[in-house]
Amino acid sequence: MPSDRLGILLISGTHERAHYAFVLAAGAAALGRGVVLFATNHGCAALRADWSALADAGRDEAVRAAGVAGLAELREACGELGVRMIACEAGLRMAGISPAGLLAGVEVAGVATFLEAVGTGQMVSL
Repeated sequence: MPSDRLGILLISGTHERAHYAFVLAAGAAALGRGVVLFATNHGCAALRADWSALADAGRDEAVRAAGVAGLAELREACGELGVRMIACEAGLRMAGISPAGLLAGVEVAGVATFLEAVGTGQMVSL
């Protein structure tokens, strides 16, 4: 794996942290870096097709009103830019989220898969 790979670990189920995880992912991918976004526990809600279960999901309206890309736009950009998105299998169970409700293209795997994918690259936790 290239050493410039970025791994983003999303543990929080808040809109603010999920939004910024996707900001980082899209920004790094736009710069040509390989990005792996791994969500676990309540952070898995950000990888659901319907992310309205995120805490303070209504914040997205204020974000967009301020001229900033909302979560839907960021998730779409991440998909187009090739960001690898992984939902933690155990985290899904802990959060009570069914894999069937995940965004298209999201993998379900464990932490070992995330760590292997990031390799010696940089990691950020939100």
